[in-house]
Amino acid sequence: MKVIVIGGGRSSEHDVSLQSAAAVREGLREAGHEVHYVEIAKDGTWRHGDEGLPVEPGKGLLGADVVFPVLHGPYGEDGTVQGMLELIDVPYVGSGLHASATCMDKAVFKEWMAHHDVPQVEFVTLRHPVTAPDRERIGKLGWPVFVKPSRLGSSVGIGKAGNPEELETALKEAFEHDSVVLVEQGSSGREVEVGILGVGDLAVSEPGEIIVPGDGWYDYETKYTPGAAEVVIPADLPKTTVKKTKGLAEQAFRATGCSGMARVDFFVENERVLVSEINTIPGFTQTSAYPRLMETAGVAFPDLLNRLLEDARADFRAFRSREH
Repeated sequence: MKVIVIGGGRSSEHDVSLQSAAAVREGLREAGHEVHYVEIAKDGTWRHGDEGLPVEPGKGLLGADVVFPVLHGPYGEDGTVQGMLELIDVPYVGSGLHASATCMDKAVFKEWMAHHDVPQVEFVTLRHPVTAPDRERIGKLGWPVFVKPSRLGSSVGIGKAGNPEELETALKEAFEHDSVVLVEQGSSGREVEVGILGVGDLAVSEPGEIIVPGDGWYDYETKYTPGAAEVVIPADLPKTTVKKTKGLAEQAFRATGCSGMARVDFFVENERVLVSEINTIPGFTQTSAYPRLMETAGVAFPDLLNRLLEDARADFRAFRSREH
């Protein structure tokens, strides 16, 4: 199968995407596919090798059977590239435009989870300038809180605040990345992740737990520094909690309309399980959890990549069959 892997992108997660794309290319070649690479530069230019790559509606992409976008953050994981791939009429791996946009926007995602009665931490959505009623609502969350740009991923721009002074610093940092900011109630729960694979019939992994030494938390540096955090797979959780976590992962995945792949993140507070977020293009780097999580569901890395390609083509055919 001829596969085009797309890496890079315009977001602050450009370098992480390059690492994930390299791992995917290597795995696809080992699985016997013809692999070509398109890199999106930080200025948004598409390149194939040394040449710029024009993209035309309805013309496909370099004759690919499937496109595998390995892009993190805005202009890649947020539905923009997915919409463009639909315009050029080519099958692609992962969730479509709507699900990608919903999961990328933390504020929209949390509102959608609330609509579907999915348990989560309390939150406040902010737009600049922050008003007195906004601060009153934040005060009701208690301390600590986590302050997040609404439409970035991989912990970019996220701050932890344990008092009003730290809150101001975290808000300033977050607003430098996004015009919409989410303030979430802190959770003392264990950080747990579940991988999902499929379209229709889903393979759901056993939960894995993120262990950060000392008093640290899972920020950007910790996430992408080898050895800075440990992911224990499977997590040491009671069977009832495992069942609840996997069930909520599938519920959130289906509620948002995701397809192909995702990593669902949780806080587990004893018997209470809270959905944190969904990553529709999880990492494939050497420190990434998603491929390891799927191994617990009996899906080895080459099989994982093959399944993603086949699901993308099947999803594309089904979409085309519904057109009038």
